[in-house]
Order: sequence, then C-alpha cells, then structure tokens
Amino acid sequence: MKNIWAPWRVDYILKSEDTGCIFCNAPKIDDPLILKRGDSCFSIMNRYPYTTGHCIIAPYRHIGDMEKLNKDESIEMLSMIKELVSAIKTTMKPQGFNVGCNIGSVAGAGVKQHIHIHIVPRWEGDTNFMPVLADVHMISEHIRETRDKIKGALS
Repeated sequence: MKNIWAPWRVDYILKSEDTGCIFCNAPKIDDPLILKRGDSCFSIMNRYPYTTGHCIIAPYRHIGDMEKLNKDESIEMLSMIKELVSAIKTTMKPQGFNVGCNIGSVAGAGVKQHIHIHIVPRWEGDTNFMPVLADVHMISEHIRETRDKIKGALS
C-alpha cells in the first residue's frame, strides 16, 4: 500500500468547532496562504485543493449572492482572476483552467454564505481514478511551495 501525503489536511481533521466564516476570518488573522490583498477582495490558496495551484478569490464583505457584489468588488475580482491566471501560467505551465463559482449547496458550494471564485489549473491527465474510488485528490507539491511560486509572480 502507498501513502498519500497531504500534511495540511490535519488542520481540517482536527478542527472541532465552528470558528465562523473562513473567508471573513482569513484576512483578519493574516492567513499565511493569502496571495494578494486588494481594496475590496483578496486571493488565497485553497487549503483543500482539487489540483496543485487551486486558488480562491473572495470579497472582504460577507455576502453570499453574486448579484450583491458592488461594481468595485466585481471589477477587482475579475482583475484578480486575470492576475492569478497569468501568474499560474508563468510559474506552473498548466494546459488549461477551470474558473468559476459554485452558488448554492445544490451547485456544490462548500461555503454558500460567502461568494468566492475558484481558479483551478489543469493539466492533461491530471484526473485519475482516485477521486472517483477514494474521494482523494492527488496534490504534487506542498501548498506553501506553490503559494510562494504564485505570489512571487503576482504584481
């Protein structure tokens, strides 16, 4: 049997109490996985990524509906998407991306009360039988190393 190494998952496993909204708390506690802070939103590495380099953009305001984003939030979030895609292309050389929101629990939103956008780099053959059979994603690099690469390429 082979081991799958994902040491950052222990934080999730050991977490026993609700500590509030993760997207509201991250900027307040100066989360080390934050990539960039803007005026109305920020980007952060996804702690439980689908692939290496999976990032999230969220507004500072605690809102769950896309239509409640104001113009500045909308513009800055789109600008951050462009910056992150460019930084990830430069540092990780993916062959494509999935970029999007899961709005509502039926759409797969894990945190439905705070709107956020996923940026998921993709490579040919990056999916395999593990997610289907064992609900496991294969991550090839430590999240801090990936964060450093992407953050270093951001303006």
